[in-house]
Amino acid sequence: MRAALVTIDIADGVATVTLDRPERHNALIPELLEDLRWAIAEARKHDVFALVLAGAGQSFSTGGDIGGFLASCETSGGIGAYAERIVGLLNAAILDLLDFPFPVVARLNGPVTGGSIGLVLAGDIVLMSEAAFLQSYYVEVGFAPDGGWTAMLPERIGPARAVAIQALNRRIEAPEALALGLASEVVAEDALDAAVSRTIETLRTKERHSLSATRRLVWDEARRAAIAARLEAEKDTFCALVGRPDVANRMRAFVDRR
Repeated sequence: MRAALVTIDIADGVATVTLDRPERHNALIPELLEDLRWAIAEARKHDVFALVLAGAGQSFSTGGDIGGFLASCETSGGIGAYAERIVGLLNAAILDLLDFPFPVVARLNGPVTGGSIGLVLAGDIVLMSEAAFLQSYYVEVGFAPDGGWTAMLPERIGPARAVAIQALNRRIEAPEALALGLASEVVAEDALDAAVSRTIETLRTKERHSLSATRRLVWDEARRAAIAARLEAEKDTFCALVGRPDVANRMRAFVDRR
């Protein structure tokens, strides 16, 4: 099954959801996030014990599509309305993943930048290719962080380290991601699918009710509510900053460099 920008395959108790905009490195736009939310909801309708989240092509996802933000400057609603929509949808998709009743396995085949990190932080088992990395880029274009860079990352790696990584726009390569606990396993590029299969087969041997209970208790109402509030604060700050003239100039310069 597929929506326009996301595919979903359900087989042998596993839902594989793939971001499918490879010509743009699966960069996030509202339509892709709407399709992702549809796919997660579709997966919940089936008798599965795991969800695998992947990206087609060379990247997992390069975050918000800067071209979409620039184009929104010329629309009647403007960039503020576009930001409200896209970050709101991203937050909703992250919460959808946290609400999924069984383990979420993230397959990182390549770059994970900007807000797409939230889709990774909402996962439980992160399998990372040696070619993959994490990077924020917000201080380059003048955006406020979204996607959990402030709402979820500090709890994982510590507040000071989370600030430093973003302030310096420092790239987190796969070995460091493993050392920080952001990745569960790092493998060679050609071994990534085997690692996913091995993980799924291990999960298949486990008791389903225990898998579900563990995830439900970890991502309980209190923890989810705290994350939701922080994600909302990210959105509010993002929308407050994005309309400044220097942000538009930085976005154009960023696109030109690419």
